[in-house]
Amino acid sequence: MSELDRLIKRAEQVLERLETALPPKLPAPDWKAALAYRWRKRNGRGFLQPVTHPHQIRLTDLQGIDAQIRLVEQNTLQFLEGLTANDVLLTGARGTGKSSLVKAVLNKFAVKRLRLIEVEKQDLMDLPDIVDLVADAPYKFIVFCDDLSFDSDEPGYKALKVVLDGSISATSENLLIYATSNRRHLMPEYMQENLETKYLGEEIHPGESVEEKISLSERFGLWVSFYPFDQDEYMVIVDYWLGKLGVGERDRAKARHEALQWALTRGSRSGRVAWHFARDWAGKLRMKGEGGRRK
Repeated sequence: MSELDRLIKRAEQVLERLETALPPKLPAPDWKAALAYRWRKRNGRGFLQPVTHPHQIRLTDLQGIDAQIRLVEQNTLQFLEGLTANDVLLTGARGTGKSSLVKAVLNKFAVKRLRLIEVEKQDLMDLPDIVDLVADAPYKFIVFCDDLSFDSDEPGYKALKVVLDGSISATSENLLIYATSNRRHLMPEYMQENLETKYLGEEIHPGESVEEKISLSERFGLWVSFYPFDQDEYMVIVDYWLGKLGVGERDRAKARHEALQWALTRGSRSGRVAWHFARDWAGKLRMKGEGGRRK
């Protein structure tokens, strides 16, 4: 055996050992296994994990945000019909239904072959891989980024900018990004940055730091804003959820004072606070009617 043959044989042995050390190839996603998926990592490799029990909420369950529902529902319907549609940024007051709206849209349009992929902030670097993974699938996908915010040096910030609008390759036609955040510009803002603003006559020119922060949120084509509820709107939501939980009209009327006190202790009148109160009050009412703790 020549020296060259011995080298080739040794190289083949080394490759065989490396192949056995590598993690096994992950199976292709089964798009019929679930309506929603989570992007997960195993041994440094990403894969889609089916969500076997997704949150079941309907658009009719979302009270006090009719205008926001219309905007997101119409955009999603255009997307599913193969028409032009936008990536969506839902921002505003906490507990007002931003995340629930995205989940409700999935529940309504799943029959139209809509699927959802939830991606955590730390995994946004994998967005190009996700885009490639779903490009040929016979479904439409919403990539869902919940409660999104960044510090300026986080790598996911630039990855998201590139996928939204900035890469040499076009984003897949069967994928949109829906993100929720309490911050309009997705990044913290500091007083010092306002000092960079320049005034030329009547024109205002924000400084470079502000422009950089605005540049990410501007890549979302549709902005949907959510606002705190007033007292009457809050009580409408409380009444709705008490009714859904089986509380009669007479008992719902008795709950008003306690519902307002509950909101004061939470420092917020939001849909989430109303839902939490309704669960607590309905549970106590049922326990009282049953004469104490059920056996």
